[in-house]
Amino acid sequence: MEGRENVPSSVSPGRPGSSLYPSNPLGERHDGIATGRDVEWEPLVDFRRMDISENTIHGAIAWAHGDEIVHSFGGNVLIYGRSMMKPFTMKIFTEALSKAGLSSEQMAISCSSHNGDTEHVAAAQSMLSESEWGLMQCPLDVPLIQFGRQVRRPRRWFHTCSGEHAAMLKGMRLMGISRAGYTLPSSGWFPLYLDVLRRMMGKPDWEPLRVAKDGCGLPTVSNTVDELAVMMAGLAAEKDDDWIWDAMTKHPDLVGGFNRLDSTCLKAGEGKILAKEGADGLLGISVDHPDWPKGLGIVIKIAHGWNSQATWYVARAVLGVLGFELRNPYPLHRQKAFIVPGIVPEMMREALEEVVTWDEWDPDRDRFSMDWKEYSEGVTRQNPFANEGS
Repeated sequence: MEGRENVPSSVSPGRPGSSLYPSNPLGERHDGIATGRDVEWEPLVDFRRMDISENTIHGAIAWAHGDEIVHSFGGNVLIYGRSMMKPFTMKIFTEALSKAGLSSEQMAISCSSHNGDTEHVAAAQSMLSESEWGLMQCPLDVPLIQFGRQVRRPRRWFHTCSGEHAAMLKGMRLMGISRAGYTLPSSGWFPLYLDVLRRMMGKPDWEPLRVAKDGCGLPTVSNTVDELAVMMAGLAAEKDDDWIWDAMTKHPDLVGGFNRLDSTCLKAGEGKILAKEGADGLLGISVDHPDWPKGLGIVIKIAHGWNSQATWYVARAVLGVLGFELRNPYPLHRQKAFIVPGIVPEMMREALEEVVTWDEWDPDRDRFSMDWKEYSEGVTRQNPFANEGS
């Protein structure tokens, strides 16, 4: 545009804030950090219409038994744990909150990424006095899933992370940690959180390569999929050491809510499975299973981000080979889902073939009822003017 050539760019070197912007639209390379183009993602599930794959969902999955990785598929990708890490955050506060006499429902909502239903909001609010409500700094939001009368006025309590924020604020007060600036990594709870992760991974000298701001404003740290799977295995191994496992499995609908994948996994496990979703395509599963005495941890990461239906098919297959029956998600429209064998260890491939991704009540509507050639021949006349009179 005429006259604009001499106007400095807001991201030019030396300009305020320019250090926050990349210098190259192709992206810089950083040691130890692979971008999405460097990762060899693998197909996890594909959606086919009449035998042709229309959508292929790529990602990565890791299985850990104790601190041993027993199966990895799709690459040991470096990612952020996001809301999947809430049970580990609560490890900081379990003792203090237990002594404070929190109810089982309050404990469950502290580990939740809830839909914002009435019972979710009530449980989160009940942890703080009304005079403390103004301290909570998670973003303004409306309920994630709404029925009937629509809520249009955003409130912090509707945010999916309000239960975690309320529990942290209560826990910090009980532990004598300053609550000013509690969403910053400089807050007193954050080094305690890193200590929890080091212990769960068995890596006392571990440091995160990146610490970013999560959607709710709290810090989220980078881990590999393998590291996350090991930590999920640890939740099963020490499930009796605190209230986290018991509260989440007793109140699955407070952890997520109606038609949420982690809530449905918790119900299917009947106390033997702990599941937690994380934003942008994460599902962590911890399994208490006699064949895996050190605890089994499984982490699923969808490459392109959140896709509840695709993740659900993968989770159904994974839990199915372990002997748990997770229902199918709502059916695809004129497509069928097919699982890629590599999502499970090789010894479980035969069992995987028994976990079908459709139901009897799901009619096969992805095809015409007869071969198109036979159909065409049956309706085509040799004389197109036949039966039209003389």
